[in-house]
Amino acid sequence: MLKVIIIEDERTAVDNLIYHLSLTNEIVTVIATLDSVEDSINWLNSNNHPDLIFMDVQLKDGLSFYIFDKVKVNAPVIFITAFDNYLIQAFKHNSIDYLLKPIDQQGLQHAIDKYKDLQKHFFNNYNQLLQHFSSQEKNTKQRIVVKKGIEFHTVPLDQAAYFFTEHKLSFLVTNENKKYIVEKTLKELEDELNPKKFYRANRKFIINIDFVKHYKPMDKIKLSVELTVPINEEIIISQESAADFRKWIANI
Repeated sequence: MLKVIIIEDERTAVDNLIYHLSLTNEIVTVIATLDSVEDSINWLNSNNHPDLIFMDVQLKDGLSFYIFDKVKVNAPVIFITAFDNYLIQAFKHNSIDYLLKPIDQQGLQHAIDKYKDLQKHFFNNYNQLLQHFSSQEKNTKQRIVVKKGIEFHTVPLDQAAYFFTEHKLSFLVTNENKKYIVEKTLKELEDELNPKKFYRANRKFIINIDFVKHYKPMDKIKLSVELTVPINEEIIISQESAADFRKWIANI
């Protein structure tokens, strides 16, 4: 199954693309449709990135290229636009293909086939190499810079019980229940932190395995997690993430 997002500000164009995707040889699930640069940045900063992105160039609040200035996009992009004068610029931003409107079924299938071929070709070499260097960087990161008032401090990561987001700000809470501002999004933190130690529980929380007190089933399909430090709300693991969480907590 291919998970994709569509970044397009014309509803008819979105519906048309979804229809043509349903006719391809792949099982395609559209997990989000976004219509602006701002919404796309917010979504990409708050969610796991898809397998593939379909992106128009001209959105209602500017060119979609600005998205790449604000967030590191970890997915290949197929640009779909009515104009051919952005071709060179598109291929500087994760582009694997550039399709002109109106969508041609054969052209769309060719673009998806191209993605699949590239995935097969590069997966073993590139993905393993990327994971190797990424895990090395995550495993060596010992401290994080935080803010309290106008002062900046460093906090050892082994004292970070959890991170959370509220009112578009990110916070770190230590094992002594001290709270600091972190000038990064949860998505940026998730990419930097050691995945064996820290888990993205949901859109609001990243938790440290060393401070998980226990977890229990909730509504039969979800999980409720309690930490060893006090917290004012329940941390819920969704049905889709429950199995992954169990593997993580068991260090599998």
